[in-house]
Amino acid sequence: MALRSLGTTGLQIPALVFGGNVFGWTVDEKQSFSLLDALFERGFTAIDTADVYSAWVPGNKGGESETIIGKWLAAHPGVRDKVTLFTKVGADMREPGKKGLSARWIAQAIEDSLRRLQTDYIDLYFSHWPDNDTPYEETLGAYEKLLKAGKIRAIGASNLNEEQLTESLKVADAKGLPRYQVLQPEYNLYDRSGFEGALQNLTVRENIGVVTYYSLASGFLSGKYRSEKDLSQSQRGQGITKYLNPRGFAIIDALEKIAAKNNVKPAEVALAWLINQPGVTAPIASATNVAHVESFVTAVALNLSADELATLTKAGD
Repeated sequence: MALRSLGTTGLQIPALVFGGNVFGWTVDEKQSFSLLDALFERGFTAIDTADVYSAWVPGNKGGESETIIGKWLAAHPGVRDKVTLFTKVGADMREPGKKGLSARWIAQAIEDSLRRLQTDYIDLYFSHWPDNDTPYEETLGAYEKLLKAGKIRAIGASNLNEEQLTESLKVADAKGLPRYQVLQPEYNLYDRSGFEGALQNLTVRENIGVVTYYSLASGFLSGKYRSEKDLSQSQRGQGITKYLNPRGFAIIDALEKIAAKNNVKPAEVALAWLINQPGVTAPIASATNVAHVESFVTAVALNLSADELATLTKAGD
C-alpha cells in the first residue's frame, strides 16, 4: 500500500488510519484481535487510540482500548516496529488529577499508556483537548523530555482551532521547544467549518500533518440513516440526529449517486473525498467487522474525478 508522509514527523502512514475508539466499547477483545489482524494483513498499519478510550462505557474506567491493542501487540512478536501507534493525553480520566496537559500529569500518563500498550515508545503522542489552565510552554517542555528519552517520536494536537495552534507554534519557536507536527480535527463532508479556511491553510503552510476524526460523521455518511427510526441501528445513533436535515440528505444523495456510478458504497466515497482534501494526510475511520476493513481498501484505491469531488463539496455548501 502506498504511504504518505505525515507532516514533519518522518512517519510514513497509509492514506487511512484505524480508529481504536471502538475497542472495549462496540467491539470486544476477541473481535478487536480479528480486526487488527485484518487491518495489518491489508497494509493498514496506523492505529489511533487514547488513554480515555472507552471510559464512557458503563463499567469501564478508561484505558480499555490501549490495553486491547497492547495485548494484540504482545501476541504478535516483531509487529510493533511495523505499526505506527497514536495515542493521546489530556481527556478527563474521571479520577482526581488525571486530566489536562500539565507536566506532572503528562509524565504519569505516558507511563500508564506505555504499560497498557506493552511498548516502550509511542510513535505520535497527541494533546487530546486544549487546556486553558496550562501554558503551552509547560506542555511542550514536558513533550521535549519525552522526545529526548525516546518514549515518543512525534507530537500532535487534537481539537485546537487556528488561533490556538498558531499560538502554540509561536511559543515553541520563541522558547526553542518542539512544535506540534500533526493536527487531529473533526472533519468530514458535513462538518467542515471547524477545519476549512484559516486552520486548513495554516496546516498546509506549516506542513502540519492532518488526520481527521469523525470522518464518516458517526456513520451518517454511510447512508444507512434516513430517519429517527434508523438511529436504533447503532449505539452511536443519538449522535446522528443533528445530521437529519435537508443539507445532510443532500450530501447523502450526492454520495449515493457517485457511489452507484463507481459501483462502490457511499462511505467509501466519503472517505475518498477526505483523502483528496488539501492538507489532509489521512482520515481516521473505525470498523466493527472485517467487511468494513474491506471498504477501507476500496476507499483508498478509489479515484474520484475532479467533477465528482466538486459535486460532493457543493452538496454540503
